[in-house]
Amino acid sequence: MTLFHLFLIAVGLSMDAFSVSVCKGLAMEKAPLKKAAVAGIWFGSFQALMPLIGYLLGSQFEKYITSIDHWIAFVLLALIGSNMIRESFSKEEEETSATMHFKEMFLLAVATSIDALAVGITFAFLRVHIVPAVSFIGIITFLLSIAGVKVGNLFGSRYKSRAELAGGIILILIGVRILSEHLGIL
Repeated sequence: MTLFHLFLIAVGLSMDAFSVSVCKGLAMEKAPLKKAAVAGIWFGSFQALMPLIGYLLGSQFEKYITSIDHWIAFVLLALIGSNMIRESFSKEEEETSATMHFKEMFLLAVATSIDALAVGITFAFLRVHIVPAVSFIGIITFLLSIAGVKVGNLFGSRYKSRAELAGGIILILIGVRILSEHLGIL
């Protein structure tokens, strides 16, 4: 997996955290860098932790499913991406507050990083160097979460659904590329 592909995965995975960060920024009267950094640390940390956990779990089963690993990667990324696209068209508004309390941030960080757990399983099958990969994902999510709080505070909610849509499309395209490479199409 190239650095460019990893970057696209990181951006795709971070779109949920970006969207929630936008909502946090919307709820804040002012969005100081300190509060934006708190959101970035929560979301970035969990976006790095979850693929690591998924990788460790996937590594345990790798030898049993090596012959179909590319199909698993494709299906997982397609499902995650499709779900993100579906959510981008949802009319249901997510309730968020400006608070950065432990319990709320913990629940939001877990909720926005569940997709990354499945990607970590995919990384195990693709034999990705996990430490640099999860570090990169965490840093990208950290930066995009900070930007999300600032964007939400400045521009409002009009970009939230577009971010989820873009993230979903990116993940599906990466899944298609993985499958195509393993089938010898690309």
